[in-house]
Amino acid sequence: MHATIYKLQIIICGAFLILSTTTGLPDKSTERDRLFDSEWRFYRGDIQGAESPEFDDSTWRVIDLPHDWSIEDLPPRTNFPPELPIVPGEWRFQKGDDPAWKEPNYDDSSWQIVTLPSTWERHSGYTNDNAYGWYRRRITIPDECKGTNFILLLGQIDDVDETFFNGVRLGATGSFPPQYQSAWATPRRYEVPASLVRGDGSDLIAVRVYDATGVGGIYEQGVKSERIGPFDTGLSEGGTATGYVVGGKGWYRKHFVLKPQETGKRISVRFDGVYMNADFWINGHYLGNHPYGYTSFEFELTPYLRPPHQTNVLAVRVKNEGKNSRWYSGSGIYRHVWLTITDWIYIPTWGMFITTPEVSPEKAIVKISTEVCNSTSTNSDVLVSIRILNPRKSKVKEVRQPIQIPPNTTQIVEQSIEVQTPELWSPESPALYTAEVTLLTNNKLLDKASTRFGIRKVEIDAQNGLRLNGKPIKLLGGCVHHDNGPLGAAAIDRAERRRVELLKTNGFNAVRTAHNPPSPAFLDACDELGILVIDEAFDCWNIGKNPDDYHLYFKDWALKDIASMVRRDRNHPSVIMWSIGNEIPEQFQPLGQQTAKMLRDAVLSHDPTRPITQAICSDWGEVMRNWDRLSDPAFVHLDVAGYNYLLDKYESDHRRHPNRVIMGTESFPRDAFDCWQLMQKHPYVIGDFVWTAMDYLGETGIGHAILSTETESFLRPWPWIIAWCGDLDICGFKKPQSYYRDVVWGRSQLEIMVHVPLPEGTFERVSSWGWPNELPSWTWPGCEGKNMEVTIYSRCEKVRLELNGRIIGEKPVTPNSKLKVKFSVPYEPGQLRAIGLIADKPVAEKVLKTAGPPKKIRLSPDRVNIQADRNDLCYVTVEITDERGLHVPYAEMSIQFTVKGAGELAAVGTGAPNKPASFRTPKLETYLGRGLVILRPTGKRGKIALKAEGPGLSPATTTVTVQ
Repeated sequence: MHATIYKLQIIICGAFLILSTTTGLPDKSTERDRLFDSEWRFYRGDIQGAESPEFDDSTWRVIDLPHDWSIEDLPPRTNFPPELPIVPGEWRFQKGDDPAWKEPNYDDSSWQIVTLPSTWERHSGYTNDNAYGWYRRRITIPDECKGTNFILLLGQIDDVDETFFNGVRLGATGSFPPQYQSAWATPRRYEVPASLVRGDGSDLIAVRVYDATGVGGIYEQGVKSERIGPFDTGLSEGGTATGYVVGGKGWYRKHFVLKPQETGKRISVRFDGVYMNADFWINGHYLGNHPYGYTSFEFELTPYLRPPHQTNVLAVRVKNEGKNSRWYSGSGIYRHVWLTITDWIYIPTWGMFITTPEVSPEKAIVKISTEVCNSTSTNSDVLVSIRILNPRKSKVKEVRQPIQIPPNTTQIVEQSIEVQTPELWSPESPALYTAEVTLLTNNKLLDKASTRFGIRKVEIDAQNGLRLNGKPIKLLGGCVHHDNGPLGAAAIDRAERRRVELLKTNGFNAVRTAHNPPSPAFLDACDELGILVIDEAFDCWNIGKNPDDYHLYFKDWALKDIASMVRRDRNHPSVIMWSIGNEIPEQFQPLGQQTAKMLRDAVLSHDPTRPITQAICSDWGEVMRNWDRLSDPAFVHLDVAGYNYLLDKYESDHRRHPNRVIMGTESFPRDAFDCWQLMQKHPYVIGDFVWTAMDYLGETGIGHAILSTETESFLRPWPWIIAWCGDLDICGFKKPQSYYRDVVWGRSQLEIMVHVPLPEGTFERVSSWGWPNELPSWTWPGCEGKNMEVTIYSRCEKVRLELNGRIIGEKPVTPNSKLKVKFSVPYEPGQLRAIGLIADKPVAEKVLKTAGPPKKIRLSPDRVNIQADRNDLCYVTVEITDERGLHVPYAEMSIQFTVKGAGELAAVGTGAPNKPASFRTPKLETYLGRGLVILRPTGKRGKIALKAEGPGLSPATTTVTVQ
C-alpha cells in the first residue's frame, strides 16, 4: 500500500520571481513551453536603435538558434596598419626596477645580453617571485612602417608589462601590484604613432616586466595578423586562450504574434544560455541585463506585449568583449530559448523539486515539493494533482491535494509517495521516471508541468567511499568544456547527446562540467545514457583570472547564478555533486573561506541533498611549500575535497584528515595509471577526472608534443587553435591516450602504438597535459629500414611482438612500467602483430596492417535516419582508404563536398590542433586520413545526399533519410 504524506508551507510569491518559467527542459515543444528558436534576425556588430520595434532589420541574416557567431567565417580583412614583430634576437636585460630605464639616452651597456624569446629563468637564472626586470633594444624601422602608425608585436610576456617607445609609454597589459592582474597568455600589440619614429636605427624599445610566480619574461614571439575562417590573430582579444576567434557585439531580434486565445495569459521568455553580458528589450521596453554566459534566466513579457495579431519584437544585444575567458566561450544565444504561456496561477520555473530520501530494491519514498504561485489579487482554491509515471510511461501513482492560496503568494506543496520495487537509476540502468503536476480550479486546467527524475541513493564517506544504490562505485571521469568542436558553442540537442555518447562509449562513467553549468540538453543526455555529473558553477569568484571575466559581476550575481544552476539542475539524477569553483585565486585566503561558506549555504538552501566540492590547486608558492600547515582552510566547507594535479598529497592528507573524502578533479593524461592505483587502493579516493575527456578550442596546445628544436611554451602560438589534451579530438576521434585508458581501466587487454619518426638528432618534449606523438598505424612510407618505437599497452603478464610472422621479442608487463612496454622495430611494410600472454597462453591480439596509396573516400554516417527537426544532426566520418578499404593515416588530402535535399552543411572539421581552417565552407583537408561533416535537417522530410570528391580519389556518396 502506498503511503502519501502532505505538507504545506506558505511563502511570498515574489521570492521566486527571478526564476519563473518552466520546470525543466521538455522533451518537445508544448503549448505551455514553446521552443522559440526559429527565424531570429542577426547582425554581427553594434548598431544604434536596434532595440526599437520600428527598427528596420529586413537586411539582417535570418537564423535558427542555437547560434554562435564566433565559429563563423570572418569577412576579408582590409585597411589594417602594418605590423612589426620585434621579439626574436638580442636584447639587453637587467633585474630590478627603475623608471629611468625607459629613457632612450640611458646607458645600458653594462646590462646582460640575452636572446629572446625566452623566460628570464632560462636566459638569466632569475628565479625570484614577485620580481621586476627590464628589457631594452634598438630597432631598425622598415620602410612600410615609416610615415604611418604601425603595430608593435611584442608576443607574450609573463606576467605584466609596460612598454615604451623612445621613452614614451605605448601601453600596458595586465596590472602591476598592488592591483596585480596577470596577463601571461595575452599577445602584446601596441600601436606606435608615426610621430614617435626616428627611423635612423636609434629607435629604442624598453619593456618593464613584473612576474608574480612561476616563469617570467618575454617568452613567446609575436605573430603577424592572419585571418583564416573564424580566426584572426590580430583582432582576437582572447588570443591563445580562446583559440584566436573574435567576440565583439551582436544583435538578435525575434518577431512574433500572439493568438487571440493567449490574451490574458502570463507570458515569459527563458534563455538557456547567452554568452555574455546581454541586454534585453521587448517592444522597446528594457527588460534587464544578464552578465554570466552560462546560467539560464527568464523575463516576464506580459505587461509589454501587444494585442493579438500585432507584431511583437524581442531584441537582444550580446557583448562578448575584452579578455573574459580562459578557453573558447563562443558568442551569442548559443543555447535554446523558450516562450512559456500559463495562467496566473502557475508552477514557477524549476518549481518542482524531487528527492528520494529512502531507497531500497523493495521500495522507495519519492518526495515531491511543488511551488504553486497565485499572482492574482484574490484567494484561490486549487486542486494539485500529481502523477508518477514509470520509465515506460505507465502510471505508478496519482494523488490529489486541495489547497487554498492567498493572493500574491506561493505555497509549497510537499507530497511523499511510496513506490514499490522501484527501478533504480544507475550508469548501467538509467531508468527515468516522470512526475506530472496539474493545477485545476473548478475543473479548469490552470497549469500542467512535468519533470523527469531518477530513483537512486548516493552515499559518500572516507571509510566506504562512494556508493550508488548501496554498491561501491569509482568515478571514471573526464572534464569537458561546453563547445561542440566544429559547431562551436552551439548547444544543438544532437550535438550535446553525441558528446555524452562518446564519453560513455570510451569508458567514462562521470563528467565534470568545467568550469560552468552545462546546457539542459547535455544533462538530459547524461540522465538518459547514465553518466554521473559534477555540476560546476564558477571559474573565479572575487578575484579574476582575466581583466573582463566573471569577477566583475560576482558580488552582485553569484547568489542569483547559484540559484539558477541548482534549481534548474536539481532533478537530474545524473547530477551527484555541486562544485562551487575551480582553482579559485583566493582559495587559501580568509576571503576565499568566507566566499566558500556563502556559496555552500546558497547551494544548500536550494538543494540540501547533494554533497559540495571545489577544485583546489597549488598556489605555486608559499602554501605549496607549507602544504600541511597552510592548505586546510581551503577544504573546510567541502563535503568532498577536489584536488587538481595533487596526487602526491592524497595519502599524506588522509593521514592528517582520515575522514576527508578525496576526488581528483583534474589530472594529467600521463597519470592515468597512478590515479587508477590510488582509487583501487583507497576507498577514500572516490574518483578521478582527467583534463580532458574531449578536446576543445582554445588554451592552444596545452597538451603539445613538440621537437626539441622548437621553442617550449605553456601554450602554443599560432597556428595552434586547439588544446590537444583530450582523450578524444574535437571531432570525437580516439587519440592514443584513450587507448591507454582503455587498458588501465580494464576495458581492453592490449593496444599497440607506433611513434612518429623523429628527425635525426632531435628528441620530443611532451607537456604535462600532452601525449607522445604516436599512432595505431603501421603505414610509414619512406621509413623502410628505420627503427620505429613501438609501445604496447597491456594488462597481460607478457606481450609478444611479431612482424610479418617473425617474432621481434617478448617482454613482461609490470605495474612499475605502468602497463607499457616498448620495442624498437626496423620498419618494413606488412603486418605488425601484438599478442598478450597470460600463463604463456595467448589471450589478446591486435594487428596493424600497412595500407597502400590513397585511392578512395569512405563516408560513414553515424545514423542513416534522423528527424525532420533543426535540433537533430547527422555526423558523417570521412576517411581516406587504399584500394582494399584500409584507412590511410598519413593522407592529408583536400576533399570537396556537395549537399543536396532536405538538409544543409552545418560544419566540417578535423582534429588537427594547428591547422586553422573554415568550419563552414564545403571542403576540408583531412588530418591523419580523416575528417568530419555535420549535416543539419532543414526541418522538412526527405533525403539528404552528401557527395565527397578529391583529386586522385574515387568519389563517395551517402544518403540520410529525414523523417
